[in-house]
Amino acid sequence: MKEILYLEIPTTDSGAVRSWLQVDFAPGYGEKLLTADGFRLINPVVSNTESLPDELSVFVWSVQRTTYLKVFRWADRPFANEGSILQRLTTGIRSRFPHQYPEPPRIDAQKSIFAELEPYYPLTVKYFQKMPNGEYDLKRAYWWEQRWREGVKNPQQPRQVLFFEETQQQTTENSYDLIYIGGALGSIHAAVMAKLGYKVLLVERLPFGRMNREWNISRDEIQTLVNLGLLTTAELESIIAREYKDGFNKFFDANNPTQLKAPILHTPTVLNIALDSDKLLRICGEKLKAAGGDIWDETEFIRADISNTQVTLTVKRLSTGDEQQVSGRLLVDAMGTASPIAWQLNGGRAFDSVCPTVGAVIDKGFAPGVWDAQYGDVLYSHGDISRGRQLIWELFPGVEEELTIYLFHYHEVNVKNPGSLLEMYEDFFTILPEYRRCDMDKLVWKKPTFGYIPGHFSVSGSDRTIAFDRLIAIGDAASLQSPLVFTGFGSLVRNLERLTTLLNTALKHDLLSFRHLNKIRAYQSNVSVTWLFSKGMMVPTGKFIPPQRVNAMLNTFFGLLADEPPEVADNFIKDRCDWLTFNRLALKAARKNPALLIWIWQMAGFKDLVRWLSNYVNFTSHALVSAFLGKWFPLCLKWSQAWLEPRYPGLWLNLLATNYAISTGKPRLRHQVVTVNPKAITQTSH
Repeated sequence: MKEILYLEIPTTDSGAVRSWLQVDFAPGYGEKLLTADGFRLINPVVSNTESLPDELSVFVWSVQRTTYLKVFRWADRPFANEGSILQRLTTGIRSRFPHQYPEPPRIDAQKSIFAELEPYYPLTVKYFQKMPNGEYDLKRAYWWEQRWREGVKNPQQPRQVLFFEETQQQTTENSYDLIYIGGALGSIHAAVMAKLGYKVLLVERLPFGRMNREWNISRDEIQTLVNLGLLTTAELESIIAREYKDGFNKFFDANNPTQLKAPILHTPTVLNIALDSDKLLRICGEKLKAAGGDIWDETEFIRADISNTQVTLTVKRLSTGDEQQVSGRLLVDAMGTASPIAWQLNGGRAFDSVCPTVGAVIDKGFAPGVWDAQYGDVLYSHGDISRGRQLIWELFPGVEEELTIYLFHYHEVNVKNPGSLLEMYEDFFTILPEYRRCDMDKLVWKKPTFGYIPGHFSVSGSDRTIAFDRLIAIGDAASLQSPLVFTGFGSLVRNLERLTTLLNTALKHDLLSFRHLNKIRAYQSNVSVTWLFSKGMMVPTGKFIPPQRVNAMLNTFFGLLADEPPEVADNFIKDRCDWLTFNRLALKAARKNPALLIWIWQMAGFKDLVRWLSNYVNFTSHALVSAFLGKWFPLCLKWSQAWLEPRYPGLWLNLLATNYAISTGKPRLRHQVVTVNPKAITQTSH
């Protein structure tokens, strides 16, 4: 018996596929004998000498809210007209069951969102109703999807929210040094800057302290918040909800050939600390206010008017609908993928990729033995491509029985297919028991987690606009994070000392023009060169590829990492992969799976491969420059700061940014802890 065809059929209605196979499909040769899940195709001309029946077995099954089909041949030799039969079957199925990209329905804001969405997403409504604040959170998820779709569908003509005037009346009332829009990542950066002596305002659309996502990180990375003086050691320990022993990375390989199956990759120091994000935000808010800052929550950003001397924000208080203006020296965009500023600054290339991500914090309800809270799932798949997406799970233990579970997929930004949170939520609530055995109605739901995690395929450190005069973006709005497992939170924390030092320098010397602020970014050449890896996990919109293809690619590379010393995988996933290690692993992957380059070519396309070659050239040149400057350049800067900075502040900022560029992302030895010099940032008084 031999498998001769395997198809993913992008529909949840397996019954309709089965009916089409049994009733409508005409193979053109042979006798159809119906079975429970498909049919057998029997050769009417059978030789009595055959040791095996001369027939094909065609059947379908359902998993991950998706239908799959396989065809097996029983005989040792090909069935009569086998090639034409398989071609007719594939063509017929693709025509009858094409890709579909449904949009969320338009709803009446005056009616219950539960009633409005239940006909389309029944399980999503059912389980959001079981969550505290479920109606509010479902409205938030719906709003987030609508905002994302608006940006994707109008990339060339984004909503205009930034306006520049040469002269603008100076406003003294409510004048701040820094105004942050976005209270999640924004609150961390804002609190650090407030402690440096700047007058800070934080504007947040939600009630302050509410989050759409939870945060996980490693101990060496979160130590940055202590080294910068934002948290004490005791406060850091108080926000750690759980520190697990080991994290697993495993991808479904039942349909992969033997050489492309892979063992579990253990990453015990990747995302192994679950934070109490509510408490962290609360501490940041308290420290911001203690340093003289202000927080305006439940307040929506409307527009920003920028002049040579200040930026004036217009905001709307959601509780009253009243609009208000406030001014400052610098505006910081921390709105993530919902940021209209990011779309306006970057036109058609605000974001190149996105991970639509959904999930929930589950308080309890899993049966004993389903999961050991000492372990986490960093990256895990339990099936092949599902309706044009490779679904991936994450699971992180929290306090007591609490588990945070995410479901996401890597996705190209496409006008026809922007990616849907609500479709993903219906998947999540349907297939969670496939992933981890549970009775859905016994689970105690604490809150949902969702969002669009963006990515940008940067060729160099300047091809994405993250700044304007008196404006800079951080976090997801800047979209410069790792393509693997780190979101804007991980990128911000790992680069917090870098971003804060550079911004502090710019503010001290009033270097607030575009050309100076655009140097203050978390770009790394070793991160930019790995975006092709995430590209290989995206199924191109409208295309069909072998269902097992993405899992085979993931198993190829993660299997190599599993064979390496633990520090190699830790460095790679934490964006500390150097040039030699990257090339060594790439060559090993090509030897292990020679088809890998062809697969990437098919999924990425010629244009992106050419773009990636530019990345690689930049990565190589950066490695050479870093090797040349790495030892003496930092010492030279330290020696020259006293006389160079006050005389040539613009040059000093550029040199400082260069120093961070060559020193950030270097590999670390096993068990080595990242340390940051707390004296690197000096207090500024006003």
